[in-house]
Amino acid sequence: MNRVIKLLLVSDIFLTSGFGLIEPVMAIFIKDNIFGGQIYKAGIASALFLLTKSCVQLPFSRYVDTHDRSVLWLIIGSLCIAVVPFGYMYATRIEWIYAVQVIYGIGSGLAYPTWLGLWSTHLDGHHESFEWSLYSTMTGLGTAGAAATGAVLAQFIGFKLTFLFVGLLSLAGCGILFLLSNEKAPVQRKRRGKRIMPR
Repeated sequence: MNRVIKLLLVSDIFLTSGFGLIEPVMAIFIKDNIFGGQIYKAGIASALFLLTKSCVQLPFSRYVDTHDRSVLWLIIGSLCIAVVPFGYMYATRIEWIYAVQVIYGIGSGLAYPTWLGLWSTHLDGHHESFEWSLYSTMTGLGTAGAAATGAVLAQFIGFKLTFLFVGLLSLAGCGILFLLSNEKAPVQRKRRGKRIMPR
């Protein structure tokens, strides 16, 4: 497993595990702590995130494929994601939650296409299935552990400190991405009779 794959994996573990801490309790937070917050509005907030992400990531993925698959876009998107828990900390109205979810969607729409492109072009030949499976397993285990831990943290230390902890984890994940800036593009390789060119 090459260094780029390792860095992308560790960074995403921090980000996905961090948000795994708050996702199970987000509806409760909105209902009990946000002015105008109700359970169905938590669903609207989730829908806003997914809608925004979907609208951004598809056209942006065409851009990074044809122009610039730069680590900078991944860092910008990840930083947008990392500020989301801090936005939750200071939210008092449901409109603020909606605005934070839009930022979350924009950040994800920028980060995921770039992350997937970098991951795909740096996969080790003949180890693609293992490396994708390792990613799925590690992020899955991290999210599973975080889901249980997040409920405990919210119960005993409160939502604000939980959001602070998630924000710090997310920033740590972003920090790891800065180590990618000096990495070179993968060399050309042949596989299954076709030449795979780095974009």
